[in-house]
Amino acid sequence: QVQLVESGGGLVQAGDSLTLSCAASGRTFSSLAMGWFRQAPGKEREFVASISRGGGTTYYADSVKGRCTISRDNAKNTVTLHVNTMKPEDTAVYLCGAKPSSGAFVYFRSFQYEYWGQGTQVTVSS
Repeated sequence: QVQLVESGGGLVQAGDSLTLSCAASGRTFSSLAMGWFRQAPGKEREFVASISRGGGTTYYADSVKGRCTISRDNAKNTVTLHVNTMKPEDTAVYLCGAKPSSGAFVYFRSFQYEYWGQGTQVTVSS
């Protein structure tokens, strides 16, 4: 089992930056590919960014590409999502997902992830 706890959400102004963190426990963190997704009210869960277990490969959704950086610290069992120039359409619950992985792969479909956190609310006001 893997436990994931997100933090860093809140209310921000459009144009601000925000950093979200996800702390993992319960399994060797470096064996897990990690991803961030978001879900707005009434909408399906949407991929944001993912990172391979070693951190050498990253992948971003077109909606955040150029504004977003995903990184991980395998010594601290954390994955971080930094988003610049926040927009009102970024408002959502942001969720961290984990998938046991044997290689330098990234995953962008929610069904590929086996473990999820509870999420952290991000609200961007205009």
